[in-house]
Amino acid sequence: MRSTFLLTVAAASLALAAASGQAQAQSVTGTVQVNGTVANRCLFVTNNVVLDLGELSLQTGDVSAIGRLDAPKLTSRTATLNGWCNGVSATMAVEAQPIFNTSFTSAAPTGFERRVDYTATATASPAGGSVSASDSTLASGAGPASTTGLFASDIVVSFANAATPAGGRLVSGSYSGSVAVTLAPAT
Repeated sequence: MRSTFLLTVAAASLALAAASGQAQAQSVTGTVQVNGTVANRCLFVTNNVVLDLGELSLQTGDVSAIGRLDAPKLTSRTATLNGWCNGVSATMAVEAQPIFNTSFTSAAPTGFERRVDYTATATASPAGGSVSASDSTLASGAGPASTTGLFASDIVVSFANAATPAGGRLVSGSYSGSVAVTLAPAT
């Protein structure tokens, strides 16, 4: 009888062990939440281009025009930057600086000029359509900014309205100016 009792206790123990093994075999899931951020930013891929216009004055044609600004030398040219912005409220602004004679820095005598003015326009191509921003060298500071939003494209800078202040002949020397295109992420 004692052996029957021991067998019954052993069988009950095996049954309990099997039942607890089944409970341990159930699946449970833990979760790892992954978070991050991306800051608003803009970046130029190509941020510096040199536009060499060569001789700025007319060399041939009407004798009274020779030596004066050859305006199409500037207005027929473009320069291409490349950039992107990853924010929906990003903007682009342009600031044009006059082209000055850097060799002759004194006031130009009557009938001569050492400054060339113009309007610069930068055009980017977001998916929603082209966006442009402009500035003239006749007013100080940058022109009004335009909203580009998300974009990655070439930014073509074109020139218009090239002129000297009084239409005089250009003083000989080296001339230099610049156009700053500013991409600004939303703040």
